[in-house]
Amino acid sequence: MLGMSRKQYLCIPIRLFASCGDEKRIKKRESLGSPFIGREDHKREEQKRRRLSDVPISDVLEAKHSFRWVDPVIDRDSTLREAITVSIEGGLSGMMVVYDKKVVGLATSRDLLRTTAAGLRDNDNPRDIMERKIGDFMTPISQVIYARPEETIGMCRTIMAKLGIKCIPILSREGRVEGLITARDMSDYGLEAEERGGKKSYLQHVSERVGLSSNTSMAEPPAYLQAHLALEQSPLYCNVGVAELPHPFKIEYGIAANRKDFGAGELNIDPEWSEDAYFVTAVNMKDEKNERERDVIYLGVADGVGSWREYGVDPRIFSHSLMEECSNILQEASAPKQGCEKFRRVIAPAEILAQAYERVKAENIIGSTTACIALFDQIRHQLHFSNLGDSGLIVLRHIDSDIAGSLKRDKKPRTERTSDLRVAFVSQQQLHSFNHPYQLGWTGKETGEDETDSFRIAADACTTSIHIRRGDIIILATDGLFDNVDVDDICQMALEWEQECGFIRSGDIVSREKRWAMGNSLTCISADKMPDLAQRLATRARENSLDNQVDSPFAILAKENDIMWSGGMPDDCTVIAMHVVGRPPSDNVEQ
Repeated sequence: MLGMSRKQYLCIPIRLFASCGDEKRIKKRESLGSPFIGREDHKREEQKRRRLSDVPISDVLEAKHSFRWVDPVIDRDSTLREAITVSIEGGLSGMMVVYDKKVVGLATSRDLLRTTAAGLRDNDNPRDIMERKIGDFMTPISQVIYARPEETIGMCRTIMAKLGIKCIPILSREGRVEGLITARDMSDYGLEAEERGGKKSYLQHVSERVGLSSNTSMAEPPAYLQAHLALEQSPLYCNVGVAELPHPFKIEYGIAANRKDFGAGELNIDPEWSEDAYFVTAVNMKDEKNERERDVIYLGVADGVGSWREYGVDPRIFSHSLMEECSNILQEASAPKQGCEKFRRVIAPAEILAQAYERVKAENIIGSTTACIALFDQIRHQLHFSNLGDSGLIVLRHIDSDIAGSLKRDKKPRTERTSDLRVAFVSQQQLHSFNHPYQLGWTGKETGEDETDSFRIAADACTTSIHIRRGDIIILATDGLFDNVDVDDICQMALEWEQECGFIRSGDIVSREKRWAMGNSLTCISADKMPDLAQRLATRARENSLDNQVDSPFAILAKENDIMWSGGMPDDCTVIAMHVVGRPPSDNVEQ
């Protein structure tokens, strides 16, 4: 039996217990081919996939429309009920929203579900939920991600995977939406009609995969997750450290062009000169259902746009005012109101950013800034954030190398690595073009919709949530860090900090898990040493920014965009470093 092919081996038990009628059906199935794919079949499939990745998306759109035409359009004033009906009947993952024959946004099936869930969570009347207008919850046209007809399947798949979107409109050079493409459309492309249907296709690919047995159960969590899942019911805590450094050549009336113009004195280290700003605010609020109080930490960074100095405007004022107002809003929201002991519920980062922006405009403060606001939820182990522009955050996590697929992200072979600390998440940045990020701004008057400028609103921010685990290191910073220090170098510096503090010994996370099980989180050491990690990163960013011999991430990206730049990018730099621990810093039992 060991010398038999896989097909023969699989069929022998069936033949031993099969009736004559079953034997006939088995032979017929064998003549059609086994549902199991051999090595050569895998090679052919891989070659086919590679060829498909180079196919222009216009070909996919043409094939989709020739097979079945559905106009993916809905009016802005249509209700949620109507949108659900159109989506189901048309088999649509998304619809372009129009008003007066112009496209004004995009509504996806995810938007429909999210709006329904939000209404149910707030105990709204189901009828009222179904009557909500599409225009109230669609993705506005300013945030819609699109592809061009000449771009390839591979490019569209990459964009959709990176941004987590299920469909993408195809926009012609003339400004017309030619149609919507989904992941399914790209998967179906290249399949002949007989491959989609018919007896042979069903028997080869479907028949033996239909139905689950009555004793089917869910598998236990992987071993590398069990220790973390055991802690899911316990709250997490976050130790925070902050470091600020201004542009090294910052002077009273601006920025010196180089070291020679700056002079022979010490480089500027006074954070008061920085156009960056930040806030860290811990508050106690109630959750979305207004039932349970929880401690939450809000953090934010902002990077004021220095070019306002050319117009006689101090660029520090706008960014600093924005962060100050964010903190003020949170303090006001968490404080008991006179005659009422109720607390405001947890506020989303995008909402805080929007309220703070309106307050700054109301004070008629001129300027503009990028911004990133984050919320650490210790109960749900979540980090929620909204990022507008080129500030952002990264999450560093120890991930077992044995996890399938984890090695694909690593440049070094496993044998050459001394640790499993990885970059688990990098936030999406938003730019109009190279070195031209999205900004919140105010000129003293409202600008028209048709005016072309850099200013955006808080709703344009990239907003998402990520799951956080005990032991994670989170770095929230302005572009002064990310433009000068590669994320892999940030990861290496964080590892060195962990090892020096005793959180990780010889890259071994097993001993860390045992220490946690014994109740020793070393959280007091973490709280004491977090500012040191933030300062190391800010200092490295400055050192790299002054190095003209080694290209920084900024210089590499500049050259990729046909801009000649070498070395580092001197700039203000603000770093907020966070360490996720299992006990609060005030807990001295573990020591």
